[in-house]
Amino acid sequence: MYKNVCLSICFILIIVQSVNANTCFCSADTGIENKLTKQEQQQGWKLLFDGNSMNGWRTYKNRPGSWKINDGVLCSERSGDSSNADLISIDTFENFEIVIDWKISSKGNSGIMYHVNENYDQDYESGPEYQLIDDDGFPEHIEDWQKTGAAYAIQPPAMKAANKPGEWNHTIIIANKNHVEHWLNGKKLVQYEFGSNEWKKQKETGKWKDEPGYGMSKSGHFALQAAHSNIADTYIFFRNIKIKLL
Repeated sequence: MYKNVCLSICFILIIVQSVNANTCFCSADTGIENKLTKQEQQQGWKLLFDGNSMNGWRTYKNRPGSWKINDGVLCSERSGDSSNADLISIDTFENFEIVIDWKISSKGNSGIMYHVNENYDQDYESGPEYQLIDDDGFPEHIEDWQKTGAAYAIQPPAMKAANKPGEWNHTIIIANKNHVEHWLNGKKLVQYEFGSNEWKKQKETGKWKDEPGYGMSKSGHFALQAAHSNIADTYIFFRNIKIKLL
């Protein structure tokens, strides 16, 4: 009898933990600091997210959004409505190295954009995107140029480097004059040159052929794409957002 009761309790606890893992995805890891080390300070790094507030950020065109902060993490949830604006930095940047930690839910879809302006209805019409997506579990077919780390609709990643959904990843984006690099978990996935013949060909023959402003700004805002999947209850986390000007 006692053994059966114990087994029943354990089974209930497992169910509760499973439910919490799915419904509380926006609860963050403990011990996240969003701080600079002394070495990073000496090297000229600055925090773009303090872990406690939206200081330095606002939604694109000040539209309604789903963003919130929990335990030092920026989080966006896709709940099925249209009030899901992307988050952009208030400041603009030209030449930089930015590092961002992120994790995504199963079936999730998001991105990090740079050199964004607000001359268009959507931020991605101006700013190139570092793609974030559940490569293996996304419910629709995706092309290589849609996979994690890609320069979205321009250049696919050189390899697969993303951790599985629910695990943290470390991204680096370098933009120095016309040279751009995308890094993920220590691996360089993308390298391209703004304005090169190859870049122009990719733009003029692909998704951005009817978007004359795409990739044309020399500086601009960063944009964190809200949970972008059409699947409800998908999430995206960001933390430890740091930048060094080049």
